[in-house]
Amino acid sequence: MRIYVAGHRGMVGGAILRQLQGQGHDLITATSTELDLTNQMAVRDFMQAQKPDAVILAAAKVGGIIANNTYPAQFIYENLMIECNVIHQAYGAGCMQILQLGSSCIYPRAVAQPMAENALLTGVLEPTNEPYAVAKIAGIKLCESYNRQYGTDYRSVMPTNLYGVGDNFHPENSHVLPAMIQRFHNAVQDGKDEVVIWGTGTPRREFLNVEDMAAASLFVMTLDRATYDANTDPMLSHINVGTGTDVSILEVAQMIANVTGFTGKISCDTSKPDGAARKLMDVGRLSAMGWTAQVGLRDGLEQTYAWYLEQLASGATVRAK
Repeated sequence: MRIYVAGHRGMVGGAILRQLQGQGHDLITATSTELDLTNQMAVRDFMQAQKPDAVILAAAKVGGIIANNTYPAQFIYENLMIECNVIHQAYGAGCMQILQLGSSCIYPRAVAQPMAENALLTGVLEPTNEPYAVAKIAGIKLCESYNRQYGTDYRSVMPTNLYGVGDNFHPENSHVLPAMIQRFHNAVQDGKDEVVIWGTGTPRREFLNVEDMAAASLFVMTLDRATYDANTDPMLSHINVGTGTDVSILEVAQMIANVTGFTGKISCDTSKPDGAARKLMDVGRLSAMGWTAQVGLRDGLEQTYAWYLEQLASGATVRAK
């Protein structure tokens, strides 16, 4: 197959590309410099020239709370444009198979735990990342609408919090795990005897290693149509991807302290917000299809920290105090 992996330089896209390599496919990639996915004409020309059999849409503008709050217009505009251009122009080029990657933030702020697929559009979204969430919901509905009208096989997977090789350690735009890894690493390097984490440490979060996410994505993409249709609904077709288990923020901080060699005190700054008390995905739909996560959190953190140290040694990651 000719498979276009959009976003191959990102954490998830890179992991998917690694797992596809060696399988005999003709893999198509393009950097953001080579192809601006927000440019409709550029994407049209690219799709018409490449004629992919399948597209994996892992490209997106992503970031943490600070980035989402600072650049809400960019988050909704760029993500909507990427989805619209890639999905529509792929269809225009005759591509009948797409796998689109979304996010667990599509679910309402006050949602029953664990979060099941049928919770979509049942309540108000979390305000801090609403623009991004709206764009991701639109991506799901784009895929479903093309399936209903044109008979395409466009699928969507919604991962929980991801981490792993290729993660973003930017001090302002990173997510919780890379931010904490960097904070504990710096504390060890600077000889500090205390690390402060935000909030009470009691909120619970689910974390999925990016290699598991890549494996789950390819599993869903290659499911036969009858199995996929039997386990989904035409207007509720997305599939949650996660581990089905969660840990408290304090517990994961203790794990990271152990992995990085920090032996000092972990304090909680209770003046800082906790966020939602719990965010856990219901992965029953994916489990029923035959896939479960394989990488344990402790093992995944060790792998991620080892990769982070390699980046520091090579000068690829800038250390932020």
